[in-house]
Amino acid sequence: MIAEIHLQPPQKLYFASDFHLGYPDHVASLQREKKIIRWLESVQTTAAHIFLLGDLFDFWFEYRDVVPKGGVRLLGKIAELTDKGTQVSIFPGNHDWWMFDYFTVELGAKVYHEPQSFVCNGKKIFVGHGDGLGPGDNFYKLLKKYFFQVRFFQWCFEKMPTFAGFGLARAWSKQSKKKVPLHYSLGEKERLWQYCKKKHQHDAHHFYIFGHRHFPLHLPVTAPENSFTGHYINVGEWLHFCTYAVFDGNQVQLLSFENTHPL
Repeated sequence: MIAEIHLQPPQKLYFASDFHLGYPDHVASLQREKKIIRWLESVQTTAAHIFLLGDLFDFWFEYRDVVPKGGVRLLGKIAELTDKGTQVSIFPGNHDWWMFDYFTVELGAKVYHEPQSFVCNGKKIFVGHGDGLGPGDNFYKLLKKYFFQVRFFQWCFEKMPTFAGFGLARAWSKQSKKKVPLHYSLGEKERLWQYCKKKHQHDAHHFYIFGHRHFPLHLPVTAPENSFTGHYINVGEWLHFCTYAVFDGNQVQLLSFENTHPL
């Protein structure tokens, strides 16, 4: 069943992704976290629903009785928002896959491990992190299906000494591409754009909103089978661009917050 959201002016939906808290060190991460809090405070009066599209942390694993240290300002802010009635939905990314029930039980947020459709004021919106979608990236798709999502391997990781587990996580992080050129796009080879075009052929949405790519994008999505044009929006990241998307009930805008880099 598709969830429905009804907005009344001046209510809006907000989307942000790829904070990567913890990277590359405590000082830089803390500065970025405080900026994210300022952004949340700037939108909270009009936010009916805030979607956080994954990779909030550079690594996250919920052990049975403890969670990783750090990010307490963000965690506290999410709890504050939900306590006041603002809905917060989180789509774990490839760096924070192992979110279980902490964000739901302790913070009041909804956690989705797969992309979801929403209908808001008559507009269909498809939302997710974006990892593993589209053509290619086959090695990661296999890891995701046969390792990250398998409870046995999650149990094995939980039993490892934390220094070993976090050591593996840091090694994984170093392999990930953090610094994206400030004017970089793969054009027609954009995997998520290709995914949206294919989905638009049989399950058309007005907007497809993702993170993961680390580059803010707003591209048309068309298919001969549908009379209307959809839009693929990638909300970018907060390492360089500090971008987010906002839906006012009719259109989606891609905006930046305290950003010194031009879009």
